[in-house]
Amino acid sequence: MELVAQAKLKTLGDYAHEAIKRHFKKTLKWEKTVKKDEDPEALHQMRVGMRRLRTAVSRFGLALDLSKPVSDKNIGKIARCLGTLRDLDVLKESLENTYRPNLPHKEQKSLQTAFDTLSKQREDALEGVQARFKDEHYKSLKQGMNEWLENPSYLPVASLPIQELLPDLLLPEVSSLLLDAGWLVGTQVEKAKVVIVKDLKAEKIEKELATNGKMLHTLRKQAKRVRYQMELFTDLYAESYSVYLADVKNIQDILGSIQDIVVLEEWMRDVFESEIETKLPTFVNLLAENRYKLWQQWQALQERYLKPETRHGFHLTILHPLTV
Repeated sequence: MELVAQAKLKTLGDYAHEAIKRHFKKTLKWEKTVKKDEDPEALHQMRVGMRRLRTAVSRFGLALDLSKPVSDKNIGKIARCLGTLRDLDVLKESLENTYRPNLPHKEQKSLQTAFDTLSKQREDALEGVQARFKDEHYKSLKQGMNEWLENPSYLPVASLPIQELLPDLLLPEVSSLLLDAGWLVGTQVEKAKVVIVKDLKAEKIEKELATNGKMLHTLRKQAKRVRYQMELFTDLYAESYSVYLADVKNIQDILGSIQDIVVLEEWMRDVFESEIETKLPTFVNLLAENRYKLWQQWQALQERYLKPETRHGFHLTILHPLTV
């Protein structure tokens, strides 16, 4: 109970400073290792750190007086640059660990073309990251962030207790998530009720994803924003909050895996052009099988979150932070 009391005394400004400091320090921790290209995990951690920092800066922006270089836009540019390199690492990891071991010898040999292309593209992307570390945008972001953390400047709302503001901070993003059109992919509306179309054959799922895959990708990005924002406040809510947060992470992960397959297939078709079906038939079939499995996982979550009681429960949880 004492911990809750301490948390209650914290202001929006306190929480903003703590979150920004934590994510900024974690991001900088990986810079040297990424610059030297010593460990793919370091790149992953720095990219995630930059994304979380961006979430903190944008979501707490209403309470912060930040210099121009410390902006959502500037952080986004750096995160995207890191993301280009990281996406190539994910492609390589997927090809090496998920697909190559399950291919016949002939197709494994054909994959070498893909690995050669990846290697060249990765060299260019790494140069882009290393150049970004040297440019003025990055240097001014670091300088501006260090100066603000040392001598923070706030807007009036920052002095209010965090728990008074939590629902208003979180509900707009949660509502955007729950109203996203991606929830209606693979459904029909009958008499004002949403009905999930179940037992679709693999070919139908392929067609659905080809037509509406971008909508699911948009939903995934919104889930990621909600997840990062919710993670800032886990200590201020009861256990039910963690359950919804776990669901949001699961939504992000499953839809992310579906998107990874889309990106991988598009990239492979660019490399092999019309020859992919003849040179890599087993690989193409594996992509379809994995998509099908992920679709089944997605529909279970989709069904849960299309129920009014689930959405109502989510809202109620956000409305009731811990109190003494």
